[in-house]
Amino acid sequence: MFQLLRGFALPAAACDGSRDGDSRYANLFRKLDLNDDGRVDIAELQTGLRAMGIPLGKEAEEKIFKAGDTNQDGQLDFEEFMQYLKDHEKKMKLAFKSLDKNNDGKIEASEVVQSLKILGISISEKQAEKILQSIDADGTMTVDWNEWRDHFMFNPATDIEEIIRYWKHSTVLDIGDSLTVPDEFTEEEKKTGQWWRQLLAGGVAGAVSRTGTAPLDRLKVMMQVHGSKSNKMNIASGFKQMLKEGGVRSLWRGNGVNVVKIAPETAIKFWAYEQYKKILTKDDGKLGTVERFVSGSLAGATAQTSIYPMEVLKTRLAVGKTGQYSGMFDCAKKILKREGVKAFYKGYIPNILGIIPYAGIDLAVYELLKSTWLEHYASSSANPGVFVLLGCGTVSSTCGQLASYPLALIRTRMQAQASVEGAPQLNMVGLFQRIIANEGIRGLYRGIAPNFMKVLPAVSISYVVYEKMKQNLGIA
Repeated sequence: MFQLLRGFALPAAACDGSRDGDSRYANLFRKLDLNDDGRVDIAELQTGLRAMGIPLGKEAEEKIFKAGDTNQDGQLDFEEFMQYLKDHEKKMKLAFKSLDKNNDGKIEASEVVQSLKILGISISEKQAEKILQSIDADGTMTVDWNEWRDHFMFNPATDIEEIIRYWKHSTVLDIGDSLTVPDEFTEEEKKTGQWWRQLLAGGVAGAVSRTGTAPLDRLKVMMQVHGSKSNKMNIASGFKQMLKEGGVRSLWRGNGVNVVKIAPETAIKFWAYEQYKKILTKDDGKLGTVERFVSGSLAGATAQTSIYPMEVLKTRLAVGKTGQYSGMFDCAKKILKREGVKAFYKGYIPNILGIIPYAGIDLAVYELLKSTWLEHYASSSANPGVFVLLGCGTVSSTCGQLASYPLALIRTRMQAQASVEGAPQLNMVGLFQRIIANEGIRGLYRGIAPNFMKVLPAVSISYVVYEKMKQNLGIA
């Protein structure tokens, strides 16, 4: 998910007094030196920035402190503080000049559009105006050097690409069917280890979210496999059947595999995305929107191929009866013994075919909804806000599922065919034809009701846990 970020604005109060060099730095230093001992430690820096309305997050604050503390004594004296800000201003000046295409000392909306386009990011002029509004202090709809410098004074970004990254913010929303484009990490995030903390936070959020909505997920699988014109299984009767057959505990059958596969799937997707990006990067070193989407789709396909046997295990456990399998490994052994290795890739083709419509529609609808909101409802900020983004993400994910659901149903039926007594072993085309002939188009959407029911709670649980994990792991 992408969010234009405004949280790094420097309040006017932080820049009172003269704008001339040392005087300005001295005013800022006094605000941070809470005990007036002429030195600022990391705790004072964090408290002082929060008091000025600039809560950067632990990672960013430590980055600033580490860069400024040249003698590594654990404190910043005024000379170190002033030198850090001078060095940082030079970097911000270069970033400002790279955006100021006509060299008139001001950044305009058209220049922001042009600069982002060069970096492979397409935005409208109205969206660029919203970005400028978050920096523009005098209401001229242009940004001069003083406004730019004050806005990014305590932003630890070092170049224009990192600044653009602060204008984009990624949020992990996991609903158990995630095939979206993986997040990207800067070289700095890779070096500092922030990348694995973000992946860990996303993994834990996904595990909690999937566990919380597991009963609805199992009901969906049961309805996909056993639902038909003759067996009119609905939400109420499906739950009753599961409870009668295996008790409350059976509602979570197959969830263990669903949680276990998060880690390898995320790791493979991240690694594959980096490799595909290198292959598809243009001669000028830039990666366009199309290349980014293709890289993400290929990375999703690679990850799915690698962990697909676990998908089959999850389905078999979900439709299995009490006592049929003692666990994941017992299920794998029995499938291997009776059906061979090939059984672990049943339904693979419809699964891979479903990646493109799901990821493509999810991404396109999300960007369309977000852009529409920014252009018509954003009054003074380039930040849509958490609830708008959650709404966009929920709707876009639902649209993606709607488009790819028939393929997901065929995949599940193929995975479960061998475990259903008397069921013919059909291929993808044969199953499509049989479902259409016996149940009509409606038959391709069996189980979609519990699937939609789990989207909102899954997204909400995932988001809350992800934010809590980010706080605990010190992710800015």
